[in-house]
Amino acid sequence: MTQDIASIHQFWFGELDEAGFAAPGQGRLWFSASEQTDSAVRGRFGDLVELALAGELNDWAANDAGLVALLLLLDQFTRNIYRATPRAFAGDEQALQFAVQAIAAGRDAVLPPIHRVFVYLPLEHSEDLATQEQCVRLFDALERETNTASVKEFARFAVAHRDVIARFGRFPHRNAILGRASTADELAYLERHGGF
Repeated sequence: MTQDIASIHQFWFGELDEAGFAAPGQGRLWFSASEQTDSAVRGRFGDLVELALAGELNDWAANDAGLVALLLLLDQFTRNIYRATPRAFAGDEQALQFAVQAIAAGRDAVLPPIHRVFVYLPLEHSEDLATQEQCVRLFDALERETNTASVKEFARFAVAHRDVIARFGRFPHRNAILGRASTADELAYLERHGGF
């Protein structure tokens, strides 16, 4: 399993610099929808995602590298493998529980900044406003600590997610995928903004 954890880190982050950030090009892997990336994640990590969803990898959370890898499987790779289906969000609750526990224990504070980003993203994906508010605070603190443009951008997106939940109580762009009826206000919003 140690080899699997290392493989996940290498694929998603590559080598971190001295400040604890990934190479700038990694962002395209994380946040640009690509069938090539989705296929690569599915082929390399699909079995691990299924094990994580089944709770078979929970012991990974005992150490920091394993925790980050587990969160990637549950919160990020699900979105690649099951894009545009309800299964894309299948690991969200598990990821949120692991992230919240780690943050409460102060484990995030010792992680490299880019790892902290991906520990905080399960909170950003939550449709609970209090969780969103916590996420904004965490990204604000990380921005103050690092004073970098990349973290400033992450913090901006945290606020944008929080604002959507404050307005609608859910993410409207998930409605069609999850079989939820959209309100007129949500439909108007989606026409202007789409989703994340």
